[in-house]
Amino acid sequence: MATRLPAVSALPAKSASAAEAGPQIGLTSDEARGRLERFGPNAMPDTSVHPFRRAFEKFWAPVPWMLEAAILLELALGKYVEAAIIATLLVFNAALGLFQESRAQATLAALKSRLALNASVRRDGAWKTIQAVELVPGDVVKLSLGAVVAADVRLTGGEVLLDQSMLTGESVPTEAGAGVQTYAGALVRRGEAVAEVTATGARTKFGRTAELVRTAHVVSSQQKTVLRVVRNLAVFNGIVIVLLVAYAWFLKMPLDEIIPLVLTAVLASIPVALPATFTLASALGARALARLGVLPTRLSAVDEVATMNVLCADKTGTLTRNALTVTTVRPMPDFDEAHILVLAALASSDGGQDPVDGAIRSAGLGKVVSDAPKLIKFVPFDPATKMSEATVADPGGGTQRVVKGAFAAVIGLTQPSPTATTASKELEGKGFRVLAIAVGPPTAMKLAGLIALSDPPRTDSAALVTELRGLGVRTVMVTGDAPATAAIVAYAVGLDGTVCPPGPIPDNVRPEQFAVFAGVLPEDKYKLVKAFQKGGHTVGMCGDGANDAPALRQAQIGIAVSTATDVAKSAAGMVLTEPGLAGIVAAVKEGRLTFQRILTYTLNSIIKKIVTVLFLIVGLLMTGHAILTPLLMVIVMIAGDFLAMSLTTDNVRPSPTPNVWRIGRLTMAGVVMGICLLTFCSGVLAVGKFEMGLGIKALRTLAFTGLVFGSQAAIYAIRQRRHLWGSRPSLWLAASSVADVLIASTLAVGGIAMTALSALIVVGTLAAAIALAVVLDLVKLPVFARLGIT
Repeated sequence: MATRLPAVSALPAKSASAAEAGPQIGLTSDEARGRLERFGPNAMPDTSVHPFRRAFEKFWAPVPWMLEAAILLELALGKYVEAAIIATLLVFNAALGLFQESRAQATLAALKSRLALNASVRRDGAWKTIQAVELVPGDVVKLSLGAVVAADVRLTGGEVLLDQSMLTGESVPTEAGAGVQTYAGALVRRGEAVAEVTATGARTKFGRTAELVRTAHVVSSQQKTVLRVVRNLAVFNGIVIVLLVAYAWFLKMPLDEIIPLVLTAVLASIPVALPATFTLASALGARALARLGVLPTRLSAVDEVATMNVLCADKTGTLTRNALTVTTVRPMPDFDEAHILVLAALASSDGGQDPVDGAIRSAGLGKVVSDAPKLIKFVPFDPATKMSEATVADPGGGTQRVVKGAFAAVIGLTQPSPTATTASKELEGKGFRVLAIAVGPPTAMKLAGLIALSDPPRTDSAALVTELRGLGVRTVMVTGDAPATAAIVAYAVGLDGTVCPPGPIPDNVRPEQFAVFAGVLPEDKYKLVKAFQKGGHTVGMCGDGANDAPALRQAQIGIAVSTATDVAKSAAGMVLTEPGLAGIVAAVKEGRLTFQRILTYTLNSIIKKIVTVLFLIVGLLMTGHAILTPLLMVIVMIAGDFLAMSLTTDNVRPSPTPNVWRIGRLTMAGVVMGICLLTFCSGVLAVGKFEMGLGIKALRTLAFTGLVFGSQAAIYAIRQRRHLWGSRPSLWLAASSVADVLIASTLAVGGIAMTALSALIVVGTLAAAIALAVVLDLVKLPVFARLGIT
């Protein structure tokens, strides 16, 4: 279980009509109307973001700002075609982001759907069925078999078996009678009761969970990475642009040449396709995960899971099956295991929703006993006596009584047994739920044996923990269950380490300190995730119940298992659609593939943006003119930045350890590789000016082809962390490279939007670029090794 509820004391036996009795006659319609106005409807407030606002936010970020500034400059210069092209790129980025994003308010919508649609309420002295949203504090409601509790209530009469696993994570339903508090979302498994509503809407336990989910937020590493890259490029290129303008002013260039030069430099600084590439890579990764039975609910989760180094796994329903199973049978003298299970099955309800009876009957299936008694009468579990019983006929025709229930209650009907008492304490100490079985004449019953039940681990949990450990991910168990039970499960699945002592979780707790956090409330799970994040960890959180939703939302990567509630699935970043947890390992591996592709594109963007702006200075120094025009720069952006998005499909190797975004080191690598590319571009330009004697317009074409071909060489050099021939490029990457080269060559040779060059010069530049790729590959290996880029 995940939340401790008030203990239920022994309840007096009541008749079936007890649920109807009691002094409460409910509210009048006028009283209910007044309270509805005062407290509001029994629903969570709508906090969804308007679609127009979501669309507006796509145009309100660093990269869109830079594109919008470029559009204004183009319009000011009367360059309407170029302005239209940049505007198209801007809209493309926004549309792709909106198209691929998950629903922002899915969790709150799911929380609303979990509330019961109708409720039986006593109004004006009569029972009525009303919509659950109309319930108010003080209402008297009836809880019946199979119904979902519509609000937080306190029972005033009757007895029910409540399944609160969807909210608390408890795998065992609890008996509840007068005076017991229960919560919205609980399911009535047995019985009938009358209760008074104590809280509705956002004030319920469900509502407080919804508020935690709404306020839970962590900025994705994807968002932070884009911001850091843009910031670094803006600072570096901003300084270069100032120097560029200063030198142009020193050369006394006319203003009508300086402004296009500045515009070209601004365009060269914008990583225009970076956000779109993150989105596209994540979308392709999400598609691959879907084939593996993992559904991402938000795209950032795909690359986030690559950086995960701590996994907080809920016990019930995550590491375990969330289903009671007979674990141990301890026969007493003169009895064997088969007889005990047959007797226990006779004293269990057949076809009911009681999980204890269901587990015992399942264990008893297939047990053949030649002298099995025949059932005459069955008496269901009575909370007052803590027992269920059956009257049976033995093979000799005699009548016997079979009793099944709590050890303390059953042992009182038999002779004291120190051996049984010791065995019961031993099993309870291991976290098992222990039942005793007694049989015999009503006045001379004999203890037959003990049955221990538990929620067993999933068969793949141990393998999952081991494989995650090999991938560099530490798994810790986070559960509301008792420490003893949690420790047993942890040992069974291979979680080695100590159990965190009971009490408030320290703010500075580290995942290395403990393997198990037991007795944890939903709010504590949320705090634990934040504490790990505060320590610099990228946290994954597994869960299945509504109680896990806030922590699932707060974690960088929330993972809902296949049996999870809609609430947990909506709060999570990923949902496993297949039983078991093998999908987590698949998600980690696929996420690391996606991360490598995004890393390559990011490094490529850094190299190109630094080189292009510096190349403008080199060109100005060498020729005294702007070596690229705004139109050429726009063509480079389209042919280079967007065609390079094919890197999102490349064949890469996943890293063996969790990935980390180190933008500083990535920038340093970009500078080193960029110097090589800048040297190449400058050499091509120098050959064209000093050896071939080309004019400024032809030099601009040569500079354009040198930049395009050199950028392609850089892509193939950095796409692998090993030698560039380590793996074949994907078909899409190869096709985009051919398209890029053909577009640049066709424009240059055909003189389209630029001065024509001879085919021989273009082919010679391409050959030089191929040689550059080999040089860059040799430079890359020591640079990547020194900076730890893997």
